[in-house]
Amino acid sequence: MRIVFMGTPEFSVPVLEALVEAGHDIACVYCQPPRPAGRGKKDRPTPVHARAEALGLPVRHPVSLKGAEEQADFAALNADVAVVVAYGLILPQAVLDTPAQGCLNIHASLLPRWRGAAPIHRAIMAGDAETGVCIMQMEAGLDTGPVLLRDSVAIGDDTTTGQLHDTLSQMGAALILRALGDLESLTPQVQPEDGVTYAAKIDKAEARIDWSDPAEVVSRQIRGLSPFPGAWCEIDGARVKLLGAHVVPGQGLPGEVLDDTLVIACGAGAIRPTRVQRAGKSAQDIDSFLRGNPVAPGTRL
Repeated sequence: MRIVFMGTPEFSVPVLEALVEAGHDIACVYCQPPRPAGRGKKDRPTPVHARAEALGLPVRHPVSLKGAEEQADFAALNADVAVVVAYGLILPQAVLDTPAQGCLNIHASLLPRWRGAAPIHRAIMAGDAETGVCIMQMEAGLDTGPVLLRDSVAIGDDTTTGQLHDTLSQMGAALILRALGDLESLTPQVQPEDGVTYAAKIDKAEARIDWSDPAEVVSRQIRGLSPFPGAWCEIDGARVKLLGAHVVPGQGLPGEVLDDTLVIACGAGAIRPTRVQRAGKSAQDIDSFLRGNPVAPGTRL
């Protein structure tokens, strides 16, 4: 099929690669514009931009698709379908109506649960037992369109957003190939009104750990915000991100270190971090961290 691909972050890259490998004709790749990054604050292309150029594909990165000129340029591509995954721009109705077979979105949740910007983080933080990927026909509403295909995966007790991100990205790539291959025979399923939830964008203010929360909540916060932005606390006055954790037995004052393996008391129960990162340093497993930074039992975090 002749496809316009629209995506921006690392999550979208395996999908683009799968479409190319399957032999589809990628008419153009749309992504967010390069933005300043790194110490020099030089403009850096997005992951999709960089991969598309490496594949020899034409790239466009408009700041908006609301203008008549941009919409005419999009229409001139004469695409059969647009494949959209974590693009980051609203598609006006004129764009949605342009491809002969519409615009298909790969969304990382089991719709209608977790419509919106941060479905992977929110599923873990809410304690969901499973999540997945939906292939959805796009319409003007926020992730409200009918679903063509879906697949699910369990969320384990130690699953992090980083791990789930990679799993769902690969799942989305496989699922969109199935959808494109069976597009004429698939029956769109209207999303039910019951069960709608919204995955609000992660606010960095959510990242500071409140040790008065129950251990299960703290563990989900740590895993749901790993690797970015990273749930954090202060240890000996220095900010430390906790990037993985297990719920373990233990009771004490909230934030109290209970032993020399860094078991930490919560409002109910306790957690033990499995991976941590000091500011300006690389991430470490907890044993390596403690060899260089022992934390005495009785310390309050």
